[in-house]
Amino acid sequence: MSLIRDLADQIVAAHRNDDLCLPIPRFTLDRPPPRIDNEAAADHYELAGALAAIEMGFIESDAKTLGKAWSRMAQGDGGFNALKWPNRPEHFDLLPWTRNMNPNAFAECPKRLGLYGVMPDADWVKRMVEAELPTVQLRYKSDDKSKIRKQIREAVKAVEGSKTLLFINDYWDEAIDAGAYGVHLGQEDLATADLAEIRSAGLRLGLSTHGYAEMTYADRFCPSYIAMGAIFPTNLKKMATAPQGLGRLYQYAKLMSHYPLVAIGGIDQDSIRAVAKSGVGSIAVVRAITEAKDPKAAVKHLQELMRN
Repeated sequence: MSLIRDLADQIVAAHRNDDLCLPIPRFTLDRPPPRIDNEAAADHYELAGALAAIEMGFIESDAKTLGKAWSRMAQGDGGFNALKWPNRPEHFDLLPWTRNMNPNAFAECPKRLGLYGVMPDADWVKRMVEAELPTVQLRYKSDDKSKIRKQIREAVKAVEGSKTLLFINDYWDEAIDAGAYGVHLGQEDLATADLAEIRSAGLRLGLSTHGYAEMTYADRFCPSYIAMGAIFPTNLKKMATAPQGLGRLYQYAKLMSHYPLVAIGGIDQDSIRAVAKSGVGSIAVVRAITEAKDPKAAVKHLQELMRN
């Protein structure tokens, strides 16, 4: 165990200043600390990588995923190097074939979706079309099925004849009926959504992820794009994980660079330039547009910040 402890300490020391560490939450009987399975581990590199990840504030599922990645990286490199960080698809056992070779891949979307506005209703979607926003998501919340269908139909009509691409959040069946460009689903929706129907209808699929474990799981579905977040604190949605920060985003973007990527969560005009430098092709914003005095001008300004 002393060797594992030493290797883990080396990893933490090497990356302490890389903005990868988050505060370790307080553990209780109801919320115990992450567990490391000594017997199932492939080698001491996996155990060291998982232990280091826990000490850096990664949740248990991400720590386990990182542990396996450290093991694969050490084996592939022929040795351990604490100064490196696993960021290649083979380190995470991601699918080895390209989209064109995968019969279950969802329809392609542009690699760079640009500024991505997440809007509360169809009226806002129409305003974003007028502002020439490249990508918009309708995130309409209601229990009234008729209102949901009406909002989706109006949103689809609003983007007709424009260059704006429309994704519908959650309501995949209504999105298919209305002929939307794509749908966006959370991880919790994967168990209930009819992915085969979405695929056969030709709709693009975007998936939310919140860390390494969810990114590698999302890869199994070969979606059209992968969203990563929350990058910064946000009050718009209760998040199960802490804000990931720029350091983790930069590593996520390296690992998943073969996908169109969307960064999301608490991003505004003060942070959007730093987020864009991660290499993601799209940045999702909500309040930076909806709470702006002049939303159309805000769209233009945010796009300029992304380019500079």
